[in-house]
Amino acid sequence: MTALPDARLDQLLARHAELEHALSGNPDADTYVRLSREFAELAPLIERVKALRVAERERIGALALIDDPATDPDMAELAREEARELDAQIEELALAVRLALLPKDAMDERGVILEVRAGTGGDEAALFAGDLFRMYERFAGLNGWSVEVLSLTEGTAGGYKEVIAGIHGAGAYARLKFESGVHRVQRVPDTEGSGRIHTSAATVAVLPEVEEVDVEINENDLRIDVFRASGAGGQHVNKTESAVRITHIPTGTVVAVQDERSQHKNKARAMGMLRARIYEAEREKRDSARASERKVQVGSGDRSERIRTYNYPQGRVTDHRIGLTLYKLPEVVAGEALGELVDALTTEYQAALLAEAESTGWGER
Repeated sequence: MTALPDARLDQLLARHAELEHALSGNPDADTYVRLSREFAELAPLIERVKALRVAERERIGALALIDDPATDPDMAELAREEARELDAQIEELALAVRLALLPKDAMDERGVILEVRAGTGGDEAALFAGDLFRMYERFAGLNGWSVEVLSLTEGTAGGYKEVIAGIHGAGAYARLKFESGVHRVQRVPDTEGSGRIHTSAATVAVLPEVEEVDVEINENDLRIDVFRASGAGGQHVNKTESAVRITHIPTGTVVAVQDERSQHKNKARAMGMLRARIYEAEREKRDSARASERKVQVGSGDRSERIRTYNYPQGRVTDHRIGLTLYKLPEVVAGEALGELVDALTTEYQAALLAEAESTGWGER
């Protein structure tokens, strides 16, 4: 395992101590908030570094006892056992420090806007899109997140041609960001009398929830149209222009949201979706500039890429990016085993980032 950047760690320990001293000196409110955020961001790393250095000192002490000819044989054996335990502890802590040193995605702690759209496959694709959305809905519930449907278009035979929802909860983006891409299903549709397996697809997009401070939008660049909402909702829907469509003229981005009653609420939701799409488009542009020199495929977020196959006859789910197959299709679709795929994708991504960081000497945090 590559040596840790001790000089960097010393700098971070010193910075943490500076922040602690500054916070104890009663700074003004704005300064306190700014320093507190930096202090809290550093805290997990500093805790691991301190624990690592304590373990390293204890290991040096144990080795000194072993090497000392005056040490009692029984004491030397205890020291050898302690050294073995400390070796394992040091390896674990060193990995934790490496992971904590990796650059953080500023959006990881945010909620997400989830978009699921039926692709090739007609009615079966819409049914599959519905299955995917319910999978994410259940996964969100298992993680204590809330789900708010923002817009949906139902399929003629069930499921959804398109469904857009907000998933609100800390860390939702970190857990779901690798779900963007084309999901493929292989199964016998209920309407298929001959038992022939059909292949259909749905596209998933996961966008971080973006705040106003993250994306600057000029009101003059917007065209806002209101219209009567369609679908269930009673007579009120037909009488009131509560639905909102917003077009961002410079980029041509269009979002639309409809609710039973509140035009104001629909506009707020639509603006949230618009900010997320504009932010994501800008990020994709920045990331593509680095694509030739850095190819961490798991995190590409390419929505045209086939990322996963759900094969019902074989009861398996295969993630093509990391070559992982789970024979737990019912559990994955129920949201219960989706976490196993998410964890494997995250581990693969972290391993790629670690390899890159160590090959470039870690650079700046």
